[in-house]
Amino acid sequence: MVNPRKKPKFRRWLSHELKRIDKSWRRPRGMHSKIREHEKSKFRIPNKGFGAPKELRGLHPSGFKEILVSNVNDLERVDPKIQAVKIAHAVGKKKRVEILKKAEELKIKVLNP
Repeated sequence: MVNPRKKPKFRRWLSHELKRIDKSWRRPRGMHSKIREHEKSKFRIPNKGFGAPKELRGLHPSGFKEILVSNVNDLERVDPKIQAVKIAHAVGKKKRVEILKKAEELKIKVLNP
């Protein structure tokens, strides 16, 4: 599996100084904002150049492609080398246990056991 390259953590302007400002990214829209104008020494702004390589897009951080499963029969269409299973939210406890047993037999990784 290929690891995605590291990206900078984009934090909201002034969130490190003011407690009331959340750390999550918000685009600067001020008329005289140095960040909006991409001034050299200021914060970085998220843009296309920071995207992940094509072969890594849409993958789980573990490197597997996610497949949503809601019953035991869905496990048969999974390739354990490149795909991992995520059990659907609506699946009850009894069926979840069955899916986990079958996945263990077929050596399929379950992302939310």
